[in-house]
Amino acid sequence: MYAVLSCLAYEHNLFLVVVAGALCFIANAGTVVFAARARQANDRSRYGWVIVSGGAGGFGIWATHFVAMLAYDPGQLFTFNLSLTLLSLGIAFLATFAAGLLAVLFTGKSGAVAAGLVFGTGVSCMHFTGMAAIEFGGLIVWSQPLVIAAIVTAIVMSTTAFLMILKRGLANNILAAGLLSLGIVFMHFIAMGAATLVPGFGILPEDGMLSKPLMLATIIAVSLSLIGSGLAVATITGRAARSSKASEANFQMLVRGVTDYAIYMLSPEGAVSSWNAGAERAKGYRADEIIGQHFARFYSDEEQARGLPEQALATARTTGLFEAEGRRYRKDGSWFWAHVVIQPVLDDDGVLAGYAKITRDITRQRQDTDRIASVTQNVDLALENMAQGICLFDREQRLVLTNRRYGQIFRFEEGALKPGMTYREIVALGYRTSFADAAEAEARAEQHYQRNIAAINSRQEALLHRLSDDRTIRIDFSYLDQGGWVSTFEDISERIRSEEKIAFMAKHDSLTQLPNRPALMEYLEAEVRNAESEGGHVAVVGIDLNKFKQINDQFGHAAGDAVLKEIAERMNSIVRPHEMFARFGGDEFVAVKRYGDLAEVSEFLDRLSDAFGQPIQIEVHRLSPGASMGVALYPHDGASPDALIANADLAMYRAKGSLSRDICFYDIEMDEAARDRTKMAEDLWTAIEQDQLRLHYQVQKSVATDEITGYEVLLRWSHPERGNVSPADFIGVAEECGAILPIGAWVLREACREAANWPNDYKVAVNLSPVQIAHADMPALVHTVLLETGLKPSRLELEITESSIISDKQRAMNALRSIKALGVSIAIDDFGTGYSSLETLRSFPFDKIKLDRSFLTEVDRSEQATAMVRAILALGQGLQIPVLAEGVETVNQLDILRREGCHEVQGYLLGRPMPMEDQPNPQSGSEMGSANQNAA
Repeated sequence: MYAVLSCLAYEHNLFLVVVAGALCFIANAGTVVFAARARQANDRSRYGWVIVSGGAGGFGIWATHFVAMLAYDPGQLFTFNLSLTLLSLGIAFLATFAAGLLAVLFTGKSGAVAAGLVFGTGVSCMHFTGMAAIEFGGLIVWSQPLVIAAIVTAIVMSTTAFLMILKRGLANNILAAGLLSLGIVFMHFIAMGAATLVPGFGILPEDGMLSKPLMLATIIAVSLSLIGSGLAVATITGRAARSSKASEANFQMLVRGVTDYAIYMLSPEGAVSSWNAGAERAKGYRADEIIGQHFARFYSDEEQARGLPEQALATARTTGLFEAEGRRYRKDGSWFWAHVVIQPVLDDDGVLAGYAKITRDITRQRQDTDRIASVTQNVDLALENMAQGICLFDREQRLVLTNRRYGQIFRFEEGALKPGMTYREIVALGYRTSFADAAEAEARAEQHYQRNIAAINSRQEALLHRLSDDRTIRIDFSYLDQGGWVSTFEDISERIRSEEKIAFMAKHDSLTQLPNRPALMEYLEAEVRNAESEGGHVAVVGIDLNKFKQINDQFGHAAGDAVLKEIAERMNSIVRPHEMFARFGGDEFVAVKRYGDLAEVSEFLDRLSDAFGQPIQIEVHRLSPGASMGVALYPHDGASPDALIANADLAMYRAKGSLSRDICFYDIEMDEAARDRTKMAEDLWTAIEQDQLRLHYQVQKSVATDEITGYEVLLRWSHPERGNVSPADFIGVAEECGAILPIGAWVLREACREAANWPNDYKVAVNLSPVQIAHADMPALVHTVLLETGLKPSRLELEITESSIISDKQRAMNALRSIKALGVSIAIDDFGTGYSSLETLRSFPFDKIKLDRSFLTEVDRSEQATAMVRAILALGQGLQIPVLAEGVETVNQLDILRREGCHEVQGYLLGRPMPMEDQPNPQSGSEMGSANQNAA
């Protein structure tokens, strides 16, 4: 300690020491603030803040060290090696960046401790690298205890500082910055106290050295670089914050501005599910008063009795749009004239999710239109303040009056429209204003005039007119008794654009802009109808990307979205007339092609394969997902769109499972079998809920005593349509689809529950599937079932096959040991077949070996079969493991097993599988001597 204090007091310029400490604190305060911003930022920007934090902290460490070194005067002339000096600066930046990154990525105490360790170690490495840069005519002798003390001090105080950062708050941040600064300063001066410069007779080299003035200039340059970087980052983030704030303000302004329209959502049944400010303003209900109520309350009692609300929803649902005008009633009982639009809203699967309803109070417009018939002295004032343009024409088609809004809509010059002009002249003037080519303007004017006059002569009430600048004008006609008519003009461009966008999104995928399922189904229905009437053909191609899940898992969903967009662009570029390519969802696509010859289908599939096979460049990644395709042809593979889609899917899944083909055509035999397995899998998931499963029991007896030792549980499925389904047919399907897990748990629980109520303490043997061993926490399940049912563990025997162990032997063995520790017996089933090996018997102390029934088929007429049975029985006796023989069906088989020393038997000779209540009384007629009669 004396050496440290002496070094500080007598060998340092205290003013520069204070400067170094202040500079260190400011830089570390910046480090703490930037690290806090990094934790609050999103994934994309947080790394920028970590870099800024690393720059500030790294410079602070380096600046502290070298300003203090400038203050160091040991009485010896020295300078600094340039390479080692720059290396120490790099170490400072790298250590601070790594510590900041750890603190951001691992936000708990473990991350803070790791950051402290890295930071303290990096500070120490930087210091001693900087000391190694000192060049003078002598040697530096180090005090090892002080060197260790310096490093430990830096690590301890850095770790404490990073733990303080976790607590958040200004005071904690200041304290953390102080601790970091003190750790750096203490480490520096303890380490400086550990160094003794021993003079020698060397000569200071001149090349590659840095003088103290040069070091000071370097520190100033790095300071300016750091400040400039901080200002740049602050400017960028400030602009982003202002942009975000401006966007939010614009959005809020838009929401607040929608007060002229009542916009709200209805449930599929017609109940109000959302309510905006415009709706409250128009109808007087607050959101908490109206949400959940049926929208029929806005109609009169008479209209409700006539079912008009329900008819409106039905029209919207069937035609895609309901639009009408009429009276709508407010909360206070008053009414207003409303223009109503109802559109259905469908979810991604095309299922009705509700309705979007827009109501606009058009009472004023309606009153204005009605007053036209009786023009008064105030007509000019009323006309000039209307929101719509208006024109009154007499029976001679001459203009009687108009308003300013009409001229604004069609952009006539002020004063260009005068009473007495004919309708034809006004139309011609409008087109001359919009088109420079006189001939084209005249032709368009004539076409427009003839169309509108035809509508007027037929007493049409309204029509839409699309202008050359893409605006849409709604024209409403009111006809006068004395001849002539009144036209009102309303610019509904925004509404039309919104409706067109809604209509587009209803038929297109939001990500790829490809047609969606409803759009493709509508197109396919039309193609099938056309093919049916003209004797044509339609190909439907089901497509699924091969490696899409892998792309999402490895590169993120943003990369997956980019892949889908690229595929969409490729498909849009290759699709030709009478073809459609749509996205059904996820990585599933469907293509449709009208064709006359199969060669056209082959060419279409080649185009699709080429498009899917080309690599996709996503940033630095080059991806080649590929695709599996299944083809169904109309009319051979299906007569309806649904059947064609389903059959194409079946063929696609067959291609996906093939190792050699990416394209498969529908094959009724192969694909119907797959469809049947899929249907069976769906039925299995509901078999427990619908009480379709039953437990049967087959008796197991001792060969020596003829006594019952237990019963094996056998599962039976009584399907309402398939009848009794064999376990050989459904167990494999259950394992494939995962339904074996709930089914297996039900079997175990039900078997233990029934066995607990038996009058005798017989064992109950339950088979476990390999899927259960691999995917379920079997020890916990067994323990829970035993507690729930009250069955003694010693009465439960679990049977497994060696295939249950092969896939993950260590996991399986651990599970079996845990189950055995509960007191439950473990038997190895089907021994002698499949993967049976002595290694398995050696690895685990099984309680029983079950000899597979296949060995008994020829045991009474084949010496080889008898020898194999004898060998397995001898193996069991040698390992002191009892052996139970399955499939005993004849007395001769039983005699052989008795003679060879078999312990237990099971089979039709002794009793067929049946419900427990149907089992014969074990006290009567159960001797094996009468077993032959039972078998008969």
